[in-house]
Amino acid sequence: MSVERPVIFRNGLVLTMDDAHTVLPGADVLVVDGRIAEIGHNLSAPDDAEEIDASGGIVMPGMIDTHRHMWQTAMRGYGTDWTLTQYFVWYYLESGRHFRPEDIHAGNLLGAIEALDAGVTTTVDWSHGLQTPQHADAAADALEAVPARFVLAYGNIQQGPWEWTTSDGFRDFYRRRVENGKLAGFQLAFDVTGDPAFPEKAAFEVARELGVQVTTHAGVWGATNDEGIRLMYENGFMTPGTVYVHAATLSSDSYHRIAATGGSVSVSTESEQSAGQGYPPTWALRRHGVPVSLSMDTSVWWSGDLFSAMRTTLSADRSREHFEAHARQETVTHHPLRAEQVVDWATRGGAKALGFDAELGALTPGRKADVVLIKNDDSPAMFPILNAYGHVVFQAQRGDVHTVLVDGKVVKKHGKLVGADLAAARAAVGKTVDHLRETLGEEAWRNGQNPDLPQADLFDNPYQYTDYDAGSAQWKH
Repeated sequence: MSVERPVIFRNGLVLTMDDAHTVLPGADVLVVDGRIAEIGHNLSAPDDAEEIDASGGIVMPGMIDTHRHMWQTAMRGYGTDWTLTQYFVWYYLESGRHFRPEDIHAGNLLGAIEALDAGVTTTVDWSHGLQTPQHADAAADALEAVPARFVLAYGNIQQGPWEWTTSDGFRDFYRRRVENGKLAGFQLAFDVTGDPAFPEKAAFEVARELGVQVTTHAGVWGATNDEGIRLMYENGFMTPGTVYVHAATLSSDSYHRIAATGGSVSVSTESEQSAGQGYPPTWALRRHGVPVSLSMDTSVWWSGDLFSAMRTTLSADRSREHFEAHARQETVTHHPLRAEQVVDWATRGGAKALGFDAELGALTPGRKADVVLIKNDDSPAMFPILNAYGHVVFQAQRGDVHTVLVDGKVVKKHGKLVGADLAAARAAVGKTVDHLRETLGEEAWRNGQNPDLPQADLFDNPYQYTDYDAGSAQWKH
């Protein structure tokens, strides 16, 4: 990534996210040659530095999403009312196979631009729609076209991982696009079903040979379980850097194995709350000492920003805490999980999970300058800023992302992306939607986003004293 002139943020509320979580009011952040040069008050800057007024705003590290199915961005909102079962049927068994390389490119391009716009400067593209090397090239092309950091997590839900990881096409792609490419990182993305034969062993052996990490959907209700964790552990494949996505239905023993082997969990709270992978597991991860990062999963359902991820994660953890306390006839008087910790998960936690902690996730001298300014003078919700961490988690949103730097280069300024061709991205996604509607047919297309509504059972109301019929007031599909 090319580095332009020096940049200095003036008079901002700086969340350094360093080891001490230092917060500096009214401070400057100087960026030179793509790295954080200095943080302090009334800093001197080179004569050619671009000055950005950060007063009234929050300066923080770029956020890091460790699990996002970017190829599905072209289907934004389509599966709003899906369960996880309906998602599996649509993408894994039926319509996912209709995605052409150009459709993967369209989804990835729009998803990459969206992430950058929301202050997510590093994203793991959990790309399990790569049916052929041509699909993989299309995914990589889109990521390389957007000036942010992307880790390509290569996957293929149309084949077993023991098949595609050992294929000549995959090897050729790895040689061309990973060993000699521009990606920020590379992972293998596949799941372990718990089959006693452990067919996924061959894929783990490829990961070991190539020296790359594995990211896997673990602890997903009805799909992956403790047996998968046991097989990974007993065969020596639970290694530092392995990222376990969701991990919402695992036993204490499995969490202990993850913690003991240096793994981490990517929590996608909006997804776990709505789709049914299991209750968002931060409450269990905290008790077992498992490192946490955050992710948004897929915008076929949910939002594409980490503000929502932080907000829902903190709320879900606290909700469970209250629920369990009330069941014991107790009252929670002090919250153990704070907004500060959740902001850490969205920044430093992601950097640690991906092995980037020496370079990203915090604003300290010498680190790469991935910087976000949250500021919106036109928003009544952006002042006063009294609790900086709480403001990021509960008050701010993607529309408040004023400026974004990646490698010291300004890629968003005054709320507008710099150099992004949104018109081209929209046109490409439009072609993908047209292709899918034509391929599936209008009836199947409509039915896909309008699943059957189950019949609700209503309790008889013993306090009913009028002729009002509660059942007649229920919304009917």
